Amino acid sequence: MKLKGLKILYLIGEGFEDLEFYVPLMRLREEGAEVVVAGAKANQTYIGKNGLQGKSEVSFEDLNPADFDALVIPGGWAPDKLRRSDTVKKMTRWFYENHKIVAMICHAGLVGISAGIVRGHEATGSEGIKDDLLNAGATWRNEAAFRSGNIVWGRVVADIPDFCRELVTALEEYRQQVSKNE
Repeated sequence: MKLKGLKILYLIGEGFEDLEFYVPLMRLREEGAEVVVAGAKANQTYIGKNGLQGKSEVSFEDLNPADFDALVIPGGWAPDKLRRSDTVKKMTRWFYENHKIVAMICHAGLVGISAGIVRGHEATGSEGIKDDLLNAGATWRNEAAFRSGNIVWGRVVADIPDFCRELVTALEEYRQQVSKNE
């Protein structure tokens, strides 16, 4: 239970990548983190790009980012829609600026681009957003998963185990840092 006591905000939207949503979600819960799933509307069912369903518990508008230790954004088609929400962009930027963990896999980097947090960072994701990341001022790194500052990056579905390991390690280190500062 490495993450017991941490509270993670987890975004969902229509067309989320099924495995990039469910596998890290289960991994975080397995380690004892409290994970809250947020969507445009509370108690809304969303369909993943491969047909699995996921449900939001709260809406973006009804939460306070300060109540959370980290933000996780799965990939799929959802990030292209999520990035259009001013609330999602502000929330993502808030997590980043407050030195909390922001984790993005595959196409989730689109949200980071629109939130203005990728400039100057090494980044990865689906090859389909490589040019977007470069144009936003990031440096492309074709690796499964890594951290750049307080951002945890994951490349694609096949890299989910590496992404999960990097995310859990980042959250453990975040908790240790917070404990030292208290």
